[in-house]
Amino acid sequence: MKTIRRITGLFFVSLLFLSFCADASDLDKEKRWADQVVDAILDGEAVWLNDGSRDFLSIFTEAEEDKGRAVIIMHGTGIHPDWQQVIQPLRVGLTEHRWNTLSIQMPILANDAEYLDYAPLYDEVAPRIDAAINYLRRNKIKEIVLIGHSQGSSMAAYYLSTSEQDVKGFIAIGMAAFADEPRMDSINALRKIRLPVLDLYGNEDLDSVMASIESRAAAAEKAGNKNYTQKEITGNHFFDGHEDSLLKIVAGWLEKITGN
Repeated sequence: MKTIRRITGLFFVSLLFLSFCADASDLDKEKRWADQVVDAILDGEAVWLNDGSRDFLSIFTEAEEDKGRAVIIMHGTGIHPDWQQVIQPLRVGLTEHRWNTLSIQMPILANDAEYLDYAPLYDEVAPRIDAAINYLRRNKIKEIVLIGHSQGSSMAAYYLSTSEQDVKGFIAIGMAAFADEPRMDSINALRKIRLPVLDLYGNEDLDSVMASIESRAAAAEKAGNKNYTQKEITGNHFFDGHEDSLLKIVAGWLEKITGN
């Protein structure tokens, strides 16, 4: 009988462990990305941050003229902080516009994971963004703006709707909204965000992004956010072939809200 109870106990412990692993970032995949990314960085330097329980990769790129300001860049589903589409063009290009950039590794899952499988990982977002903000503050950065692309923008919106942080603004690029999962409901998040927001999307963006255009704008209006701007520009979800236009719009909006 004792043996049966011992086996049963071990079985349930194993189930709990597997459940925890399924709801946490794939650290092995993060390591594989880091091994590929770090040695290939041409602009910027790898910086390892700690979210309170583990180290994660970020890439800091210094502005050509340091004005004491920085953007924190958050990538989309399953990729890394030097991804060649959207992320790398912004993290390097914005340094020419006098912005330091810190691109951070977001929580990720295995390649076969579905978008909605990421919902439990949203609970890991705040400690990573907080670690990024603290790093920049320690390095005398006074003005910080969050930039997210795709699921990274939804994660950032959730963070801003649930956390108190002194950031200057938020740029959401290709942000979708999934009402069936509260943490992924960007429309609900926008109802709680009152800092300046640029809601940017491509004219050939994903259906999940295009479907909530009006609802996102209505949510910002309900929040009384007079500093919310929604803008459509030419491009698909990754703005392939339109990177320069994307950079120009983002840099222009950043100058508008900071005024320097």
